[in-house]
Amino acid sequence: MKAVILAGGEGTRLRPLTSNQPKPMLPMANRPMMEHIVRLLAAHGFDDIVVTVAFLANQIRTYFGDGSDFGVRIRYATEDTPLGTAGSVRNAADELDDTFLVISGDVLTDIDLTAFTKAHQSVGALASIALKRVEDPLEFGIVITREDGSIERFLEKPTWGQVFSDTINTGIYVLEPDVFEYIPPGQVVDFSGDVFPAALARGRPLYGHVAEGYWEDVGTLEAYLRAHADILDRKVGVEIEGFEIAEGVWLGEGADVDPDARLEGPAIVGPNCRVEAGAGIREYTVLGNDVVVKHDAVIQRSVVHDHAYVGPAARLRGAVVGRSSDLRAHATLEEGTVLGDECFIGEHAVLNAGVKVYPFKTVEAGAVVNTSIVWESRGARTLFGRRGVRGLANVDITPEVATRLAMAHGTALKKGAVVVTSRDTSRAARALKRSIIAGLNMAGVNVEDVELATVPLTRFQVRTSVAAGGITVRLHPDDPNSVEIRFIDSAGRDIDEAMQRKIERLLAREDYRRAFAGDIGDITFPPRSLEFYTAALEKSVDRARLRDRAFKVVLDYSFGAASLVMPAVLAKIGAEVLAVNPFAATRPAITAREDRDARTARLGELVRASASDLGMIIDPDGERGTLLDEQGRPLDPDRALLALLDLVTAAHPGARVALPVSVSRAAEELAAARGATITWTKLSAAHLMEVASRGDVTFAASQEGGFIWPDFLPAYDAVATLVRTCDLLARTGRSLAATVDATPVTHLAHEEVPVPWERKGAVMRETVERSKGRELVLVDGVKILHDGGWALVLPDPEHPTVHVWAEGPSGPEAERLAAEYARRIRQSVL
Repeated sequence: MKAVILAGGEGTRLRPLTSNQPKPMLPMANRPMMEHIVRLLAAHGFDDIVVTVAFLANQIRTYFGDGSDFGVRIRYATEDTPLGTAGSVRNAADELDDTFLVISGDVLTDIDLTAFTKAHQSVGALASIALKRVEDPLEFGIVITREDGSIERFLEKPTWGQVFSDTINTGIYVLEPDVFEYIPPGQVVDFSGDVFPAALARGRPLYGHVAEGYWEDVGTLEAYLRAHADILDRKVGVEIEGFEIAEGVWLGEGADVDPDARLEGPAIVGPNCRVEAGAGIREYTVLGNDVVVKHDAVIQRSVVHDHAYVGPAARLRGAVVGRSSDLRAHATLEEGTVLGDECFIGEHAVLNAGVKVYPFKTVEAGAVVNTSIVWESRGARTLFGRRGVRGLANVDITPEVATRLAMAHGTALKKGAVVVTSRDTSRAARALKRSIIAGLNMAGVNVEDVELATVPLTRFQVRTSVAAGGITVRLHPDDPNSVEIRFIDSAGRDIDEAMQRKIERLLAREDYRRAFAGDIGDITFPPRSLEFYTAALEKSVDRARLRDRAFKVVLDYSFGAASLVMPAVLAKIGAEVLAVNPFAATRPAITAREDRDARTARLGELVRASASDLGMIIDPDGERGTLLDEQGRPLDPDRALLALLDLVTAAHPGARVALPVSVSRAAEELAAARGATITWTKLSAAHLMEVASRGDVTFAASQEGGFIWPDFLPAYDAVATLVRTCDLLARTGRSLAATVDATPVTHLAHEEVPVPWERKGAVMRETVERSKGRELVLVDGVKILHDGGWALVLPDPEHPTVHVWAEGPSGPEAERLAAEYARRIRQSVL
């Protein structure tokens, strides 16, 4: 008798294990599930098999071939489009001219197929269905039979109110070729839903036979682990590869288990595995081929597929690990965790219960992952980066993620607090802001929505209202496909690390405050935020002096929200403006580095042609911008910093200035010549803003084009920078080009060295040890002073790299110094 194996399913409920392999090829006790079916068929005399294939069919064909290795003959029928259980069998009708058996290739069973076939033949049925009694029949098709076994009716996946029996359809059938009368070719047809009811309606004999033996529909990840436990408990008659070296403990050929490792059965250690001393392989664990388990690792009730690596002191409980995955030292996989193929889990990373990581993903060292990683490239060590929370729009940062994030932030604030929200011009930010507002409201927090606004305007609204903080959503300046959610404290600055950690903890525990209906927050729209911002900025400069000077300015708004702010400001100070990209577009704004050189060159030509005093390209978020002097020359961030520092110290002798430790010595010399003092800060924008807001700082700047005017707003603001630059030029009587020409030329170099997370601390310690006898500045990283220059070694907070900045008396000297420290770091990592 011939048999048909249905092997075309995708196994979507078993993802990520079936993301890149068909469900019948999923390992079950180190053999594909379908191999157990083929062996069962061969044992009962079914040596002529047709396999229906669709999803990733070549993997099945390659493994089973013509079937000769398994003592059977195998042919394949391919479905170009899904045809249902009956349609796929109809697709192989040319091979089925006599009584045949149909069975799924993705179940685990040892049902007596010989007895089932004889029962079919004894009653002369058109179709016989193998039935099984189960405790919970809701997920299966129920079959109601009479006393003689003839089928009375079918119930497909009933409700509890329709459960009249506990006998379910196993999907194992013996059929006569006449059944094809009820299966039209090329159509989607199902046996239990279409064919059998139609045959029954026409009075054809259909019988159900309650089968003895084991049967499990391995349709879920829970069922997958349960089926392995049943194999180990010998509840199902399948062959386990290897030698049973102790009661319930199987060891594959070539496996190397250290005598000091602990093996507690039942368990399977596959061929060529290596289990080191101190490792614990506990009950109901299955290791595939060539798995490495390092010392002190503990694996319990878990299935680890071929070629995986389990690092020292890793912990796995009730988990499934895909092929070639790499778990580093002290990684922890909690109950129900599933890794797809070729995942990397860094040291000390924790994947909490139920997390699913899809194939080829990276979870960074130290990360705590609470939600599944499906499309994201990695699970990050920390939620917050340099500029808040960043990710691909509607992939990493979905509406659900945005809502949970907002609820965590709202929970960290007092109930009834006010949070200001805003967005940029993009549709992604507009949609995600709505989710954020909903999350805040549901946590009992009120919202002041300034809608489309620059980041500085949002900060200003937070400072001048009763708000406890703010959230703004916008496209990332370097990637129009990514968004960033930025959080602002009550002073208008980026939230500090303590608040970031608090939000992360609440998010990790999903410990949100859920407001009762009467306490849900409200939404208001402050009507005059732009007017107040404009008035405050105007008040911070000498309006009459600016009107007398009558600056001519060329501006590129980058289609950003600054086009809503700047015209009102410039009108107040009497400036004449030539605008480029002068409106806020609903399409994504021009990102900061998109066609930057071409846009800068064009703006320079406009500045020269119009005889303007200066020009500026304003980034879409309104925080940073690129200045151009009256000759159309763009100022790189270092040159702009020195030029503005020169103007500030000339206008305000004895001023206090805040600058990052990576700024050139030329700034220190310039400040000293004017009696100004410099407070050195970390490179992070949050720390620079914190120092700038202390009350005695006149000016602060970064090396990324961000400038702070603390008496107006202790944060980056491109609009304020343009207005203040005009005010300083009017006050000192200078031109911007003359100021730039008077600043010294600096020679800075930068290198980035890949360094594993676990080696960063050692790199910094060794840098300090090697620098004994030299003067060190330990504000941020390690800054080593040299004659005529310096080198700064600083670990990256987001990536496994270390930065080296250096300054020298010439360009080659700066590059040589940076290269020398980079070489030392590479040597220490090897």
